[in-house]
Amino acid sequence: MSRRLPVILLLVLLPVWLATSYGARYGFMEDAQWVGICVDEASRWECQVRSNLGLMIHFGVLGWAALGAAIIGFVVPGQAGWWLAVLALVFGFPALALYNTTLAVFAVVIAGLRLVRASRSA
Repeated sequence: MSRRLPVILLLVLLPVWLATSYGARYGFMEDAQWVGICVDEASRWECQVRSNLGLMIHFGVLGWAALGAAIIGFVVPGQAGWWLAVLALVFGFPALALYNTTLAVFAVVIAGLRLVRASRSA
């Protein structure tokens, strides 16, 4: 396996993940159709998922998870730190799209800095 393959996959999959996050925001959370359906039938599983996602947004779960993973990934050396930074981006991009920008912007910057930091063995 090439050393660059994980980086290439990351550069391809992260924009797709960000687009999916914005799709969830505009197609599921802000769509007037879902608002009307969930007012009438709150017990539907889709409405329960929407409600739980709203609670996650309200309490900043994605932003805090991204920030925690980014900070830990920044101080952990080697491959484990790199993968924690990737995890921070996986949590941080949806947090950016889903109203947790204050925490997520710091997490994405810290994770990005960790990803581009040169390894000590090189």
